[in-house]
Amino acid sequence: MKLNHKEISTLGELKKTGYQTKSIRDELRDNLRDKIKSGEDTFTGVWGYENSVIPELERAILSRHNINLLGLRGQAKTRLARLMVNLLDEWIPVIEGSEINDDPLKPMSRFATELIKEKGDKTPIAWLHRSDRFYEKLATPDVTVADLIGDVDPIKAANLKLSYADDRVIHFGMIPRANRCIFVINELPDLQARIQVSLFNILEEGDIQIRGFKLRLPLDIQFVFTANPEDYTNRGSIVTPLKDRIGSQILTHYPDDISTARKITEQEANLDGRQSDFVYVPDTAKDLLEQISFEARNSEYVDAKSGVSARTSITAFENLLSTAERRALLTGADKTSVRLSDFLGVIPAITGKIELVYEGEQEGADGVAAILIDDAVKTLFNNYFPKINKLERKDAETPYDDLLHWFFQGEGFELLDDFTDAEYKRTLDSIPELNALVKEHQPDVSKADTYFLKELLLWGLVAHKKLNKHRFSEGYQFKDLYGSYISGL
Repeated sequence: MKLNHKEISTLGELKKTGYQTKSIRDELRDNLRDKIKSGEDTFTGVWGYENSVIPELERAILSRHNINLLGLRGQAKTRLARLMVNLLDEWIPVIEGSEINDDPLKPMSRFATELIKEKGDKTPIAWLHRSDRFYEKLATPDVTVADLIGDVDPIKAANLKLSYADDRVIHFGMIPRANRCIFVINELPDLQARIQVSLFNILEEGDIQIRGFKLRLPLDIQFVFTANPEDYTNRGSIVTPLKDRIGSQILTHYPDDISTARKITEQEANLDGRQSDFVYVPDTAKDLLEQISFEARNSEYVDAKSGVSARTSITAFENLLSTAERRALLTGADKTSVRLSDFLGVIPAITGKIELVYEGEQEGADGVAAILIDDAVKTLFNNYFPKINKLERKDAETPYDDLLHWFFQGEGFELLDDFTDAEYKRTLDSIPELNALVKEHQPDVSKADTYFLKELLLWGLVAHKKLNKHRFSEGYQFKDLYGSYISGL
């Protein structure tokens, strides 16, 4: 039933409308049913979960379950919980002045019952918007029962001249104050076991105990927990009786493909509008950026149990545009395009997001980030150019022979960081064999993307150990793999 909240301000007026109380889980369930029937997206802006996580989450809501979202970091667990707010009714009535959002037709607190007893149908009603019905708490070791459930307030007792035996001295914690709301506890395993125990009765029986006061408060709360599987062994665990009281545990995951990962990155990247106009990003560069995270999740140097957050690609994308923007500003250009050499600027965004195993620590965070970029280039190379077999006959002909011969006969060339766009293009265009390869195998590529592909071809040959690439302070040098040994340099 949709009520005009602006016209109803007393309990009597509310009763006249025929309003009936509905639990928060019934609200979520009914509104979800309507959305499914009408074909509306329930969780907009969450990509890659359409056939996995979202159907499971919808089933849990239809079943009126408390929910645990279990997955590695950066898998949109908290975002899913926050989007559940959109399934609540837009407005609900509460007793005005109630600390725990008392339902006018089913008051629980002493304050609400006494107020209704005193004023009857003239009891004032307030309206709570769904945007105010979301509570969130990060589980940290210093969280106490008093924070979550409540405690006796000696200041209140002194001001009101009440005995500690009077339940009016109670100061309610976050959970009672979240009555008729969605309450999220993030990183549940980080909550100390004795604190987790305090949730048992709230989840199952609905009553709470505070300093000897046993209050029968049938709290109406939709609980959503988030947890990282690594936490079960390293930092703590979810105690078994609490897990038993959580209706549905839903496993989240990282994007399965590059196109989904790109949607997430482009949606979440915090860009200055001027950057988007100033810096052109080739599609191949966007794919390469996402491929770095895919390589990291499978790398022998990266701790797979910790995961590689989607935030890795998001912050790397921001850094990539900033690197190209800074370069263009220094050269006085009005516009520029991302170069593969600009990926050097994404390394700081990668190093802080990955946990390394022992072998990775030996390589160093910067070294591992550089390896991941090279691995991503190697993987993406095969999507654009003929595959280079690891084992091939010494005299076997390959499509790259002419280009490799060009490097063997010359001294290679340099791509400097401070090249203007004109110098950068002129340098790459100076190699006929490079131009021919790109034209032959990518004839339909746009002119704006051609130069990035030329760099990708060179980096790919380096990754396959066909050329040598050397980084120096001003830029990159590409040379024949064995030329330096033959020339004695």
